[in-house]
Amino acid sequence: MTDVAERARFHAALGDPIRLHIVDHLILNDLSPGELARLLGLSSNLLAHHLRVLEAAGIVGRNRSEGDGRRSYVRLRVEHPMVAALALAPRLDQGLRGKRRVVFVCTRNSARSQLAASAWRLVSRMPAASAGTHPARRVHPGAVRVARRHGLPLTDTATRHIADVVRAEDLVVAVCDNVHEELPDQPRLHWSVPDPVPNASDSVFEATLSDIVHRVGQLADAMHSPSTQN
Repeated sequence: MTDVAERARFHAALGDPIRLHIVDHLILNDLSPGELARLLGLSSNLLAHHLRVLEAAGIVGRNRSEGDGRRSYVRLRVEHPMVAALALAPRLDQGLRGKRRVVFVCTRNSARSQLAASAWRLVSRMPAASAGTHPARRVHPGAVRVARRHGLPLTDTATRHIADVVRAEDLVVAVCDNVHEELPDQPRLHWSVPDPVPNASDSVFEATLSDIVHRVGQLADAMHSPSTQN
């Protein structure tokens, strides 16, 4: 496919208000088709049609849940330059505005949530913390190594339970599928970031950190935009 043809298919896929709304909802959040259908008030068949168009154009992809394997989560394919350009102006939903701290949560609080909180401290003065639903005894050595290689301030390596950390004024970001599916239904963000620990190679931790750093940067932009300061 030529570059012009690819661009034409890309823009044609976005030439529908519903598909633009889908993209807007995915800029800061990975969502299951069921979650998208409820947010947009669409039937499952109609949503499936729009998702097929967006997938065919390379705008979205799907991750199989690491928790409930029957689920999948739709995410923007931000590795595509034109998709990345769509996500330059992220916006927070009304229910997530006015928060005073960001808390990143994964199952073990040993890798993804720790890296996300550390990456956040480089781009924002807003306080950040991390927690787990089933905390490990320590932060995984692979997470410590990748943080050191990239100069992340991973100074507090204690793991903590979510019940001891999260407060009502916090913005909770579930950085794994298990946590998203385990937590009660309440306003939060969800990033479907695969767990690097089972493989534990440096390259996998590098990929995980790259994904997290991109998402953290987008969230910081949204949190600090004028529209979210009221």
